[in-house]
Amino acid sequence: MRKTLISKAVAAAFLLGLGAPIAPLTAPTAEAANTQGMATSFKVEVLNGIHALGTSVVRAGTTPDSFKAALYLASATTGPGNTVYTATGEVSGTNYVAGGVDLTGSPDWIAPTSTGTTAFSTPSNSIVFTTVTLATAFDAVMIYNSTQGNKAVSVHTFGSQTVTAGTFTLTMPTNDATTGLIRIA
Repeated sequence: MRKTLISKAVAAAFLLGLGAPIAPLTAPTAEAANTQGMATSFKVEVLNGIHALGTSVVRAGTTPDSFKAALYLASATTGPGNTVYTATGEVSGTNYVAGGVDLTGSPDWIAPTSTGTTAFSTPSNSIVFTTVTLATAFDAVMIYNSTQGNKAVSVHTFGSQTVTAGTFTLTMPTNDATTGLIRIA
């Protein structure tokens, strides 16, 4: 029997994107607050078939899971170490509901596919927080699987924002091997 091992280099090849070019994932420094990256627990759970981003999965059912997106304060410490959604450090304000918003689409994610050796998937639609007032600066969004016990998928950072009675939209990147939101190379 032959065993196939995944090297640390391959495991480190999980990449994320949010429409604009982002710096490669690096270890956070002591002064870092929010850090972006795919949740370490999600990497293992993907390999174990816990998350269904598309409809062609083999498990008890073929219905895709539901996902949500929550915003986090610039002063929070949310990052890839989170294994599940947390309200700690989450924004609050007018018309913002704790836990964030549902990803919309049918299904929530474009069916996972690959080009060359890179597999990828991106949410079907932009993530939209409608008519919110968020006066305290925020700079991160956590995407999590609300079907699977609110398990964390990824945290993405962006420039610090505030919103006053407006709509905050996170536009999704092109779903391809170069810019897909979740890429496994």
